[in-house]
Amino acid sequence: MTTPQSNAQALKDTLQDYNYHYYVMDDPKVPDAEYDRVFRELKTLEQESPELITLDSPTQRVGDKPLNEFSQVAHKVPMLSLDNVFNHDELLAFDKRIKERLERSDELEYVCEPKLDGLAVSLMYEDGLLVQAATRGDGQTFP
Repeated sequence: MTTPQSNAQALKDTLQDYNYHYYVMDDPKVPDAEYDRVFRELKTLEQESPELITLDSPTQRVGDKPLNEFSQVAHKVPMLSLDNVFNHDELLAFDKRIKERLERSDELEYVCEPKLDGLAVSLMYEDGLLVQAATRGDGQTFP
């Protein structure tokens, strides 16, 4: 019989392996739908038992360590990821969180685009010229 703690650790280990293959090796191990399923299972478990949340949990960060071959520079603004929304209730909860953070109660207008799988990049221009292109890395530093 598995305990919630051992189940959470197994899910974290699985997601860390998936993250390594996706973010570092650029060779996803599983389809996005499977990753999302495991991620949501861990997130639900952590919401039900907050004592299982750890700083290294995949629910608490984005990406993975970049390859050592790349030089690293700190992002000026952290490059984070939004939670997925799969139903109307989750969309309403997202809207509520945004309004609370913005300290607004009026209606907000959103622009939504389909999610396309691919590389998240940060591009820096100076005087209209591209001076740096980088991946998201771990969200704090990038190669």
